[in-house]
Amino acid sequence: MTALKSPEESAQNFFAPPTSLYLDNIIEIVTNENFFTYFFNSIFITVLSVGAIALIVPMVSYAISRNMHSNKYYKSIYFMFVIGIFVPFQVLMLPITNLASKLGLMNQWGLILFYITFGLTQGIFLFVGYLKSIPLELDEAAKMDGCNIIQTFFYIIFPVVKPMTATIVILNTLWVFNDFLLPILILNRSSSLWTLPLFQYNFQSQYTFDYNLAFASYLFTIIPMLIIFIVMQKHIVKGLTSGTTE
Repeated sequence: MTALKSPEESAQNFFAPPTSLYLDNIIEIVTNENFFTYFFNSIFITVLSVGAIALIVPMVSYAISRNMHSNKYYKSIYFMFVIGIFVPFQVLMLPITNLASKLGLMNQWGLILFYITFGLTQGIFLFVGYLKSIPLELDEAAKMDGCNIIQTFFYIIFPVVKPMTATIVILNTLWVFNDFLLPILILNRSSSLWTLPLFQYNFQSQYTFDYNLAFASYLFTIIPMLIIFIVMQKHIVKGLTSGTTE
């Protein structure tokens, strides 16, 4: 509603619905020369980060879930990942910035690498619980049919874990696409590398905030996430509830 109101109308009653269809806010956002640059930056970072997470998390979780009860090494690795969930991001902000600066990762590739790293903690926790509900007989049958461990994973296990994979994709897409803290730490050296949340932050100055333009940009941010959630939402509840069975 705010995106479709003029500044004067918002000043009169911020929470009231618009009395007319005011499209100047949307037009100004779309015609901004940098808007689509930031939009595609966000898409690029999100696709690569979530794609890597959706591939790495199931593979690591499969190795852990099938070996953690017989090998203390895998069990210790699992608990190291789980501990990562309880570390507040505020504690990591300064070390991340120092590390990224020293390694030359103050760019989009560095940001993607950090997203993949942080995405492993929650993803492995959920996936290992989900994989425990898949019987070992599937692995044994695949082995008897001549499959090696890689073939067993990609041809037998990976198709079975689609609900949890969809859950991981949805959760991490919402997080990466909308995240503000990591991009402002890593991408603050060049405005050409910004993502949409950083572009939206510019609507705030020291004394004012352009609510109408800001909410018009939020509208464009929400639409892709709504589409992804609507397409994949049937899997999310099933994936989350199955992942907490053990």
